[in-house]
Amino acid sequence: MADKAPRKARKKATREATEKPTLLSGGNPRIAKGDGDAPVQEYIAAMPGWKRHVGCRLDALIERTIPDVRKAVRWNSPFYGVEGQGWLLSYHCFAKYVKVTFLNGASLRPLPPVESKHEDVRYFHIHEGDQLDEEIVTSWIRQASELPGDELF
Repeated sequence: MADKAPRKARKKATREATEKPTLLSGGNPRIAKGDGDAPVQEYIAAMPGWKRHVGCRLDALIERTIPDVRKAVRWNSPFYGVEGQGWLLSYHCFAKYVKVTFLNGASLRPLPPVESKHEDVRYFHIHEGDQLDEEIVTSWIRQASELPGDELF
Protein backbone atom coordinates (compact mmCIF):
# COMPACT_ATOMS: atom_id res chain seq x y z
CA MET A 1 0.00 0.00 0.00
CA ALA A 2 2.82 2.43 0.82
CA ASP A 3 4.23 1.69 -2.64
CA LYS A 4 1.14 3.12 -4.42
CA ALA A 5 1.37 6.64 -2.93
CA PRO A 6 4.77 7.53 -4.46
CA ARG A 7 3.72 6.00 -7.80
CA LYS A 8 0.52 8.10 -7.83
CA ALA A 9 2.52 11.21 -6.96
CA ARG A 10 4.98 10.50 -9.79
CA LYS A 11 2.13 9.95 -12.28
CA LYS A 12 0.47 13.20 -11.21
CA ALA A 13 3.75 15.14 -11.49
CA THR A 14 4.42 13.67 -14.95
CA ARG A 15 0.88 14.50 -16.10
CA GLU A 16 1.17 18.08 -14.79
CA ALA A 17 4.58 18.55 -16.44
CA THR A 18 3.26 17.49 -19.85
CA GLU A 19 0.00 19.46 -19.71
CA LYS A 20 0.08 22.73 -21.55
CA PRO A 21 -1.10 25.84 -19.73
CA THR A 22 -4.58 27.05 -20.56
CA LEU A 23 -4.72 29.90 -23.03
CA LEU A 24 -7.17 32.60 -22.05
CA SER A 25 -9.01 34.96 -24.35
CA GLY A 26 -6.75 36.23 -27.12
CA GLY A 27 -4.21 33.48 -26.47
CA ASN A 28 -2.81 34.86 -23.22
CA PRO A 29 -1.31 32.04 -21.09
CA ARG A 30 -2.91 31.33 -17.74
CA ILE A 31 0.07 31.13 -15.40
CA ALA A 32 -0.06 30.94 -11.62
CA LYS A 33 1.01 33.97 -9.63
CA GLY A 34 4.68 33.73 -8.72
CA ASP A 35 7.86 35.66 -8.03
CA GLY A 36 11.19 35.31 -9.80
CA ASP A 37 12.39 34.18 -13.19
CA ALA A 38 10.77 30.71 -13.22
CA PRO A 39 7.12 31.81 -13.57
CA VAL A 40 8.12 34.40 -16.18
CA GLN A 41 9.91 31.71 -18.20
CA GLU A 42 6.84 29.47 -17.82
CA TYR A 43 4.70 32.29 -19.21
CA ILE A 44 7.07 32.88 -22.14
CA ALA A 45 7.18 29.14 -22.93
CA ALA A 46 3.37 29.09 -23.03
CA MET A 47 3.04 32.13 -25.32
CA PRO A 48 1.46 30.85 -28.55
CA GLY A 49 3.19 30.85 -31.92
CA TRP A 50 5.14 33.94 -32.99
CA LYS A 51 4.37 35.64 -29.67
CA ARG A 52 6.82 33.32 -27.86
CA HIS A 53 9.71 34.82 -29.84
CA VAL A 54 8.51 38.31 -28.85
CA GLY A 55 8.44 37.28 -25.17
CA CYS A 56 11.96 35.82 -25.39
CA ARG A 57 13.27 38.96 -27.11
CA LEU A 58 11.65 41.33 -24.60
CA ASP A 59 12.91 39.29 -21.65
CA ALA A 60 16.46 39.31 -23.06
CA LEU A 61 16.38 43.08 -23.73
CA ILE A 62 15.08 43.75 -20.22
CA GLU A 63 17.72 41.52 -18.57
CA ARG A 64 20.48 43.12 -20.64
CA THR A 65 19.29 46.66 -19.84
CA ILE A 66 18.45 46.10 -16.15
CA PRO A 67 20.95 43.52 -14.83
CA ASP A 68 19.34 43.40 -11.35
CA VAL A 69 15.79 43.15 -12.71
CA ARG A 70 13.07 41.81 -10.43
CA LYS A 71 10.46 39.54 -12.08
CA ALA A 72 7.03 38.21 -11.21
CA VAL A 73 3.83 36.96 -12.82
CA ARG A 74 0.59 38.59 -11.73
CA TRP A 75 -2.78 38.74 -13.46
CA ASN A 76 -1.44 36.31 -16.08
CA SER A 77 1.25 38.75 -17.19
CA PRO A 78 4.99 38.98 -16.53
CA PHE A 79 6.07 42.08 -14.61
CA TYR A 80 9.57 43.57 -14.41
CA GLY A 81 10.90 46.04 -11.87
CA VAL A 82 13.77 47.13 -9.70
CA GLU A 83 13.94 46.31 -6.00
CA GLY A 84 13.01 49.39 -3.99
CA GLN A 85 11.70 51.25 -7.07
CA GLY A 86 8.61 49.23 -7.92
CA TRP A 87 7.33 47.70 -11.14
CA LEU A 88 8.25 49.29 -14.45
CA LEU A 89 6.69 47.27 -17.25
CA SER A 90 4.72 44.21 -18.21
CA TYR A 91 3.35 42.54 -21.33
CA HIS A 92 0.26 40.57 -22.23
CA CYS A 93 -0.86 38.50 -25.24
CA PHE A 94 -3.88 39.55 -27.25
CA ALA A 95 -5.26 37.82 -30.34
CA LYS A 96 -3.35 39.95 -32.87
CA TYR A 97 -0.55 41.54 -30.85
CA VAL A 98 1.53 41.61 -27.68
CA LYS A 99 0.81 44.68 -25.57
CA VAL A 100 3.82 46.09 -23.73
CA THR A 101 2.88 48.33 -20.80
CA PHE A 102 5.17 50.97 -19.34
CA LEU A 103 3.69 51.90 -15.97
CA ASN A 104 5.56 55.23 -16.01
CA GLY A 105 5.36 55.57 -19.79
CA ALA A 106 4.14 59.17 -19.82
CA SER A 107 7.61 60.16 -18.58
CA LEU A 108 9.47 58.38 -21.40
CA ARG A 109 10.84 60.16 -24.47
CA PRO A 110 9.78 59.67 -27.11
CA LEU A 111 6.41 58.62 -25.72
CA PRO A 112 5.36 55.02 -26.37
CA PRO A 113 2.67 55.42 -29.04
CA VAL A 114 -0.51 54.11 -27.38
CA GLU A 115 -2.36 56.08 -24.71
CA SER A 116 -4.02 54.61 -21.64
CA LYS A 117 -6.97 55.68 -19.52
CA HIS A 118 -4.35 55.91 -16.73
CA GLU A 119 -2.45 59.16 -17.14
CA ASP A 120 1.02 57.73 -16.31
CA VAL A 121 0.73 54.54 -18.39
CA ARG A 122 1.69 54.17 -22.06
CA TYR A 123 1.71 51.11 -24.33
CA PHE A 124 3.17 49.84 -27.52
CA HIS A 125 1.89 46.89 -29.51
CA ILE A 126 3.93 44.28 -31.34
CA HIS A 127 2.12 42.55 -34.21
CA GLU A 128 3.16 39.45 -36.11
CA GLY A 129 5.85 40.35 -38.62
CA ASP A 130 6.78 43.64 -36.91
CA GLN A 131 10.47 44.39 -36.66
CA LEU A 132 11.17 45.27 -33.03
CA ASP A 133 13.05 48.57 -32.88
CA GLU A 134 15.48 47.38 -30.21
CA GLU A 135 17.13 50.79 -29.92
CA ILE A 136 13.93 52.60 -28.91
CA VAL A 137 12.65 49.71 -26.75
CA THR A 138 15.99 49.53 -24.93
CA SER A 139 15.87 53.30 -24.45
CA TRP A 140 12.38 53.07 -22.94
CA ILE A 141 13.47 50.21 -20.65
CA ARG A 142 16.55 52.14 -19.51
CA GLN A 143 14.56 55.34 -18.92
CA ALA A 144 11.88 53.42 -17.01
CA SER A 145 14.53 51.81 -14.79
CA GLU A 146 15.75 55.28 -13.78
CA LEU A 147 12.28 56.45 -12.71
CA PRO A 148 10.17 55.49 -9.70
CA GLY A 149 8.02 52.48 -10.53
CA ASP A 150 4.65 51.39 -9.22
CA GLU A 151 4.04 49.14 -6.20
CA LEU A 152 1.09 47.29 -7.70
CA PHE A 153 1.35 44.31 -5.33
